Amino acid sequence: MEWLKAFAMLIGRVLLILIFVKSGLGKVENFAGTAQFMTKAGMQYTTFLLLGAIFLELAGSISIALGFLTRVGALMLLVFLIPTTLIFHGNVVDQGQVIHFMKNTSMFGGLLLLFAAGPGRLSIDYLFRGRKR
Repeated sequence: MEWLKAFAMLIGRVLLILIFVKSGLGKVENFAGTAQFMTKAGMQYTTFLLLGAIFLELAGSISIALGFLTRVGALMLLVFLIPTTLIFHGNVVDQGQVIHFMKNTSMFGGLLLLFAAGPGRLSIDYLFRGRKR
């Protein structure tokens, strides 16, 4: 039963980060368009913030997928999610944005659970530190 739990944690980690990987790579592929979108949303320092967003999404995702410094990776994605949710999905009049807001709060919950529980046995953290989660 313990290995079933470990396998579920691994699959859960991978499924949780897929949206961040796709989003981060999309920002890389359409850097100028994303920067323009951010500027239209009223953001300043878009190049700096966009580079930061890409770093947080991709580095956090890789960390979680590998189970290496998993809690740090979860924190990175949480830091990314807070302003993203409030700035781009805070329009409660637009039903589409409400759904995006709720999706982001669900991901926030999943990341908090990962932060609290750790990565599980099938992780680099467990191998190097002997964590028994």
